[in-house]
Amino acid sequence: MDGVMAKSTCFDLKQTPLRQVNQFLHHQVNPADSVTILNPDGAHNLAVGLDLPIAVEIHGHAGYYAAGMNKQARVIIHGNVGTGVAENMMSGRVQVKGFASASAGASAHGGLLVIDGDAGLRCGISLKGGDIVVGGSVGSFTAFMAQAGRIVVCGNAGDAIGDSLYEAVLYVRGEIKSLGADAQFEPMAEADYATVADLLDKAGFSHDPQEFKRIASAKQLYHWNVDANQEY
Repeated sequence: MDGVMAKSTCFDLKQTPLRQVNQFLHHQVNPADSVTILNPDGAHNLAVGLDLPIAVEIHGHAGYYAAGMNKQARVIIHGNVGTGVAENMMSGRVQVKGFASASAGASAHGGLLVIDGDAGLRCGISLKGGDIVVGGSVGSFTAFMAQAGRIVVCGNAGDAIGDSLYEAVLYVRGEIKSLGADAQFEPMAEADYATVADLLDKAGFSHDPQEFKRIASAKQLYHWNVDANQEY
């Protein structure tokens, strides 16, 4: 905002109620402001629904839906997170310096989610256009019904990765326990190597893009097939 100086604010959740912190983030900050949150102690719904290009740093572990519905903001969590971090993110960047539980980045439409450690089950479920980069491994059913967007996994993947994929594309560096229904390996093209290199660079990882495998939809589930007798 023109004519308004950026400011930095710090909250300690041992002293300030979470509701008050979220109200401040929604109504009392200006673009380019920064906010630090101390002692979250696993609190749920931290920094949700942000809609300004502000910077938020959470020092400690967060509970469910941290940075959910994020738009424009840059959120860094110096700890682990519970279910649904960056759920339904529209834009901006969310980075988890630790591990993430189930459904990280669920239904994200845009923006970038970076998880330095491992992610649990259903990472990127119903992804709708966002990008997710996981420094470690991911659990089963990662990218289940992912419709658009890209997921880069620097470690291994559990069972049924990419089950019922649509247009999302997955890149996995490590071992894959099994592919989900209608997911298939495809050759890496130069554009894929460039995509992986770009996302790794944005996430701060230095792996060789040549080490990654591409997984995409075989497109056999796009249309109902009456002859399949409901067996796929």
